[in-house]
Amino acid sequence: MDGIDQKLFEAAERVRENAHAPYSGFFVGAAILADDGKIYAGCNVENAAYPQGNCAEASAISAMLAGGGRRIKHILTTGPGTEPVTPCGGCRQRIREFADLDVNITCLGADGGEPLFTSLEQLLPHSFGPEFLGK
Repeated sequence: MDGIDQKLFEAAERVRENAHAPYSGFFVGAAILADDGKIYAGCNVENAAYPQGNCAEASAISAMLAGGGRRIKHILTTGPGTEPVTPCGGCRQRIREFADLDVNITCLGADGGEPLFTSLEQLLPHSFGPEFLGK
């Protein structure tokens, strides 16, 4: 991992510890490098009334917007185990709203293993984005 991935990993791991995952036991963290140069992090928040919870990526996007960032320049996701934890389908679409197709996405298992270095276009091919609505 390069320097920015290391910073994103540390931020994601810090908030992952605060995840509220009493039902799945699957604690996830995400960290975004935004267009304002700041790092924003989020964790998953489950709710007994499914599907009212938030994924870590959605929480990080909310933190980015609340902090003044508008575009994702790089995003990292981490969770338990050694396999890379990738964004779910819904979060891939959420990321699409705020990122270019070539944005770097790093996916890790916090317990080691090989990271997955990919792009939004590779994770969400043939996607529908804001430009289809004239935005």
